[in-house]
Amino acid sequence: LLESRFEMDASGSQQLFDDWDDISDSEFLNIPSEQQSIGKIVRNEEALGQETVNTENVRGLKRKCLHENSFSPMQRFFKRHLSVTLLCDQSWCEMKTVYGLLKPFVKRKEMQRAEVQIGREIHLSREREIQDVVPVDICTREDAEAIKLLNMLHMIPLLEAVWYSDELMYSQKGELVLNELKTRKQNSLPSSAQDKVNCLQVGLYKLLFDGLVRGEVKKDHVLNHRKLRSGQVLGAGVQAHAKSIGVQVTTFEELVDALLITMSCSDLPCIDLLQIEYYHQGSNGAIGTRVAPFDEAQLRAELQGHLAYWRGQREPKGVDIEEAWKCKSCLYEQTCNWTKNRLQVSDQQADHASS
Repeated sequence: LLESRFEMDASGSQQLFDDWDDISDSEFLNIPSEQQSIGKIVRNEEALGQETVNTENVRGLKRKCLHENSFSPMQRFFKRHLSVTLLCDQSWCEMKTVYGLLKPFVKRKEMQRAEVQIGREIHLSREREIQDVVPVDICTREDAEAIKLLNMLHMIPLLEAVWYSDELMYSQKGELVLNELKTRKQNSLPSSAQDKVNCLQVGLYKLLFDGLVRGEVKKDHVLNHRKLRSGQVLGAGVQAHAKSIGVQVTTFEELVDALLITMSCSDLPCIDLLQIEYYHQGSNGAIGTRVAPFDEAQLRAELQGHLAYWRGQREPKGVDIEEAWKCKSCLYEQTCNWTKNRLQVSDQQADHASS
């Protein structure tokens, strides 16, 4: 397992990687049926960025609102891609996802909570049980992506040999199982709302992995969608480690070719079973394992619903009244417009009932 180690510039800046550091190894791919529509979004946004919004006679907040409404969320938040992590956050509460992008410092504070840090430590400990962590210096976005591709290349022979590799393993029946580890502060299985988000996560992973195994992912998908430079020479540390595992490459494009060729020649099957393993943070003991259902048509329909917001086809939505309990632990509760509007409606209904 490779671990990225950033090389900072003279100013000590790591800003170049801020948009990439929360993406897992599986998330660099496109879901095949969504590729064309995503491409249209990007092209439309580029054209939109060239248009001039006439705000000459508009002032203050109204002018700011008009300016913001001229762009889709994909362009407004400078998103080159949507990660599985972001889509899962959106499934939990879309308004919370939007506020997380508007107020990144609050989001960063949330990620520093003790339970989040403990969860990371447990995940890292599990990874180290399977394979050693090798630090590799990187200095470009292509180097960062190369680390993920090399991890995948390293995984393929392990799976072909029917070994256990990170979150993928074979069952006694010979089924390829994706096992996702989740840690919990409470020593109990999660609510149906949390379980739904976790099922979405592993379902998206299956779509991504199966698309790669079937050969549906093309080199242009990786390069163009992620805005990566095909001819970028990989850093010395990345090249050295690639060579140590039998991969002789110089540029990022050569590494992408190596991965796609290796996958097309492998005997890897599609994922047969999705399961979520829950661990208690306090005792580091198993709570239980749930099998996640997979309905591709339903999953793609849910995905299209999420994409409608990013395309600018609708406004963001908060949680339904039945799930208002989520707001109690939300850092944006006091400033959330969705919560304020819901309270106003409740007050109006109460006044109407009393009269």
